[in-house]
Amino acid sequence: MPRRQLGRYLRDLRNQAGLTVRAAARELERAEATIWRIETGQTSMRSVDVEIMCRLYGAPDEVMRALKALAKETKAKGWWHAYGDILPDGFDVFIGLEEATERLYWYESELVPGLLQTEEYARTIMRAGLPDEAPDEIERRVQLRVARQRLLTRYTNPVECSVVLGEMVLRRPIGERTMMAGQLHHLAEASDLPNVTVRVVPSDTGLHLGVLSGPFGILRFPRTSDGKEVEPPIVYAEGLTGALYLDRAVELEQYESVFGSIWNSALDASESRRLIIEWAGHHAEN
Repeated sequence: MPRRQLGRYLRDLRNQAGLTVRAAARELERAEATIWRIETGQTSMRSVDVEIMCRLYGAPDEVMRALKALAKETKAKGWWHAYGDILPDGFDVFIGLEEATERLYWYESELVPGLLQTEEYARTIMRAGLPDEAPDEIERRVQLRVARQRLLTRYTNPVECSVVLGEMVLRRPIGERTMMAGQLHHLAEASDLPNVTVRVVPSDTGLHLGVLSGPFGILRFPRTSDGKEVEPPIVYAEGLTGALYLDRAVELEQYESVFGSIWNSALDASESRRLIIEWAGHHAEN
């Protein structure tokens, strides 16, 4: 979060100075890609480098002092950095945002979302996706996923989580039948948490906007006393070779509209819980 905030401030100062990324990179003797990484919060910064950028951009001294102090915070490491050697490229950015989020909206059409997975379910998926990974590395990945789930049950400000699943998530057997039944019972139990709502879009709903959009999440952040979010909302969409982070207002508006449409196509929370338990029974019987 400090990296993203610092990057956004520096980008605004550069724009106010009338400098393009190319011009700023030339003056700072940096690669354009480096400036882009700084402005998108993907790297920590030294306060001396922030001072050089602020002076180039003509920032007032009080602004420069504040940003130099913020630069020191960009070097702080979260608990997930202990798993840095197994994190996919860029996923540390997502975990940092996830840790800071206040409300999370998630649509998933194929698998149970990571925050609601059991260890066995997560382990089965990871073994399939990473067949050459050593067993101990798979276990570390599983434990990382489980550690992330504390967001939902932490004592202070647990994340408000609204999840919509396609019914195929419930029907598709992942691993052994008893394991899948256990996953669905776990999903039903999670839906009983006061801060978690799970709804299911029945398979016979037909074409809805989720079919067109694919899975995605929307992360929204706490508000300050004047009602502004401390960070712009983020749309996160994961792909096979990487992830998209979308934060333009027009992108957010479109995805929020899509999520609302999918949400309205789904069964209500109680009917969804009934369907989840029903499918858990089907898996247990077979």
